[in-house]
Amino acid sequence: MSKLIIYTVSLLLFVLLFPYYMNMFQQNSYRPERFLRWLKANPLPRLFRKAKVKFKFTARMQRLAFSALALYVLAGLLSPWAVLAIALLCPFYLLLVNLLLSPMEKAVTRSFYNRAKRKLQEHKGLIVIGITGSYGKTSTKNYLYRILSEKYNVLMTPGNFNTTLGVVRTINEMLEPYHQVFIVEMGAKQRGDIKEICDLVHPRIGIVTAVGDMHLETFGSRENIQKTKFELIEALPSHGLGLINMESDGIASYKAVPSHCRLLSYGIDAHRCDARAANLSYSAKGMEFDFIGPKESMHCSTPLLGGANVLNLCAALLAARELAVPAERCLIALQKIQPVEHRLSLMRKGSFTVLDDAYNSNPEGAQMALQVLSQMRLPEGGRRIVVSPGFVELGEVQEQECRRFGAAAARVADVFIIVNRYNRKALMEGASGAGGKCELLCADSLQQAVSLLSGVLTPGSVVLYENDLPDTFK
Repeated sequence: MSKLIIYTVSLLLFVLLFPYYMNMFQQNSYRPERFLRWLKANPLPRLFRKAKVKFKFTARMQRLAFSALALYVLAGLLSPWAVLAIALLCPFYLLLVNLLLSPMEKAVTRSFYNRAKRKLQEHKGLIVIGITGSYGKTSTKNYLYRILSEKYNVLMTPGNFNTTLGVVRTINEMLEPYHQVFIVEMGAKQRGDIKEICDLVHPRIGIVTAVGDMHLETFGSRENIQKTKFELIEALPSHGLGLINMESDGIASYKAVPSHCRLLSYGIDAHRCDARAANLSYSAKGMEFDFIGPKESMHCSTPLLGGANVLNLCAALLAARELAVPAERCLIALQKIQPVEHRLSLMRKGSFTVLDDAYNSNPEGAQMALQVLSQMRLPEGGRRIVVSPGFVELGEVQEQECRRFGAAAARVADVFIIVNRYNRKALMEGASGAGGKCELLCADSLQQAVSLLSGVLTPGSVVLYENDLPDTFK
């Protein structure tokens, strides 16, 4: 084989593969151990699959790309076989370049962190509210932002900027002297992640929305998840306020809840809680409920749906009233809150209705979505349809939870379309063992599922999209 052919083939492979693996490295949070786990499960590249998560050519990715290209050129000057080896071992080459750049990346990160820390120290009087949980934190953040905006100038971490670096970037790029409240969403995949964010922002109010089995593979145990989420409450000052959702088994069963600060619990129809929602009802416009707080009650109406959203609103109302937002302004804000995209949002599509709960589903949230689906009023001939690939990143309980979800979906739905092959066996076993007359269909992709959907839809039907697997799973 001539050198020219080797160089040409190597270059083509490198140009095709390296950007693909950069995207996957970014989706795995730039963590080599997570990238390697993904690589083990996905040994063959899927180059032409449309990405659900768009690649962002950040400054870090630019440094990685330019360094990798420079080393590739140097290797090419030595031997054509060297660049061929790089192309064939592209993911490992990416990790090698990342390792070489790690000292510089750490220095860059530290400089950004110190800048954010100084900016916060200079911002006197800023009220910081931390929100964490296995699920519900993004919705709670958005609802609280809307309610607090009735009285305050509020900044919140945008999108999924819920890591330390995401919070640092929000502070450096968005925090202004006129902001009075800073709402910080705090994500975690291992012990210490929440504490690291708290050590930077020093929250005065902390909300723990739920503790479930999300990211169990990286945490190792439910107890580690509990300890990590409650790092937020531990970080509160003695005059701070912690809000905890007692409807979450992972919270209610936790025996080491910190007691150094004031704590308020909330739930649905739970008289043991400090605040609760009662008399929940659904209508074509959304839902209504009574919020019964420590000192007052309010009749609330909102376009939102589902028990999960009621709980998120309870947390937001408690925090808002703690900061003296007038009750009448809270009620006005509730009526104007719009569902977070892909989180049990309701929309009309021609003659049928879509319940979109496609973002990062979890077992508890999925059960609530099925409950909403079961309570939706359908005209004669309308069908309840569930489209879902099941759950991911649940470790050893994943198969069990998928089987449980399959059974629940089959009991509620007239048609259950199982997407992808990743959890198909467990979902099928659960659905088949549930009895009933649910029609089971299987699709290898979301596109194929939509094609199947067109054949089973009837006027007045309601379609629930539950979870949407990221590119890192088949």
